Amino acid sequence: MDAEADPPQNPITRHKCLACYKQYKKKEHLIEHMKTSYHSVHQPRCGVCQKHCKSFESLREHLTGPLPRGICSKIFSQQGCQLCLALFDSPGSLIDHRKICRISAPTCPGTSALPYIDSQFDCQDFSDENHAGEGPGGAVAMDCEMVGGGSDGSLELCARVCLVDEDERLIFHTYVQPEIPVTNYRYDITGLTEEHLRNAMPLKEVREKLLQILHNGESIGKVRLDGGKARLLVGHDLAHDLDCLKMNYPDHMLRDTAKYRPLMKTNLVSHSLKYLTRTYLGYDIQSGTHDPYEDCISVMRLYKRIRSQLHPEEDHGTMTLSNNIVGMPDSWISRELDNLTPDELYAMSRSDYKCWCLDLIPRLSA
Repeated sequence: MDAEADPPQNPITRHKCLACYKQYKKKEHLIEHMKTSYHSVHQPRCGVCQKHCKSFESLREHLTGPLPRGICSKIFSQQGCQLCLALFDSPGSLIDHRKICRISAPTCPGTSALPYIDSQFDCQDFSDENHAGEGPGGAVAMDCEMVGGGSDGSLELCARVCLVDEDERLIFHTYVQPEIPVTNYRYDITGLTEEHLRNAMPLKEVREKLLQILHNGESIGKVRLDGGKARLLVGHDLAHDLDCLKMNYPDHMLRDTAKYRPLMKTNLVSHSLKYLTRTYLGYDIQSGTHDPYEDCISVMRLYKRIRSQLHPEEDHGTMTLSNNIVGMPDSWISRELDNLTPDELYAMSRSDYKCWCLDLIPRLSA
């Protein structure tokens, strides 16, 4: 008789992440990956293969980059929107979508046309059906233009402030009198001259008006705690604007397109507002003199577009991986997590940033 054939060797078991499809030889490597990846339903995902990506830039590379994913790239080229990266089931649906997804640039009134505007709107402005579900205070977008101070003109001084609401109405605009002399008006960028700031509003008064609008009649303590009826502040690189205004606003009330994880580069460096507007809205800004009204409109449109994404609901009663493992013995942690399936590991994972789609969930009143 022939010698008994050797039994076939078992193939190496691969442990696959259900979110990004990375595979690991050892279960503990998958577990470590899940602890640090923060996968969730809020991450940008490919409409074809459902792969999770950490940013829209990495998703765009996956679909249209130098080395795109084969089948995903082919389907997306026929059924996908180049701006919002959504996938549609028919050419007709895609054509209809493109008509509303690509937005025209706002008409800028120009520097001289806006000497001073204060709409004096109050809490009732956000109480109608157009803002239902967006939180008690809604959101306003802010942009500032800076001139230079100091001997070399390198000190950033706020010289102009603009605010718009979610309906793109201009609700506040003023020129600002800096607290120290201006040595560089940066005219090519700002379009500002000495004449614009001659009778401008003092910085302290500007700050008081801005906080009055943002606080929306709410106490400072309530704003810092959970926001209450205060308004969300939308902008690009808000830390810079707030610093030049010498103004504080709670981090949880800021919506910054320069710092929002999915809008950043894959190396977590910020994109410019000019790039984000061209890439996600489909028009160009800042082609000449910067206009804060145009920037306000653009940053509000970006915020609303990202906020309007439809994501599955999470079970917020389930704790995150990081919370589950704090203070537990290493042996227990390893043994406990080793027993979980990839599905269960993914179910425990949560984002390390707050998705803007959650702003459409009304804040609970105390």
